[in-house]
Amino acid sequence: MSLDVAVAVPFRQKGKRALGEGEIVVALSLDRDWFSPDQAKRLVDVALGRGLLESVDGELRPTFDPDDVVIPEDFSPDESILREQSTFEKALDSLVADGIQKQDAVAKANTVQQELGVTIETAAVIVARRRGVNVDELATTVVHELEEA
Repeated sequence: MSLDVAVAVPFRQKGKRALGEGEIVVALSLDRDWFSPDQAKRLVDVALGRGLLESVDGELRPTFDPDDVVIPEDFSPDESILREQSTFEKALDSLVADGIQKQDAVAKANTVQQELGVTIETAAVIVARRRGVNVDELATTVVHELEEA
């Protein structure tokens, strides 16, 4: 999947297992010229939502070994990977619609994820439910995603 490859590249390029969001954005937009900075941020959101990245102590870490990913020499990701809205993003959208700032919603979801040891999607649904936001459909989706894992 090209999303895996696009996520792996900044970590391989920098030779690190954890990067700040800004480092990933620079690697994908300025160094590689694959995306605009806004698109690179979107890629980070999609990767977080799909569980390819996790946020730990303010840094992003891949949930897979980037060295195991084959990166074709002429690889260039398709922008369609940015259009897919993940369950996590849908939960975030519900929280934002309820009046919480997106950054605060992500921070709360990260905290719940770390405290409970659950996926980021599950954490976002828990945050939404705690605020009284109706995310029943997303909760069902999260359960199905967990069953498939």
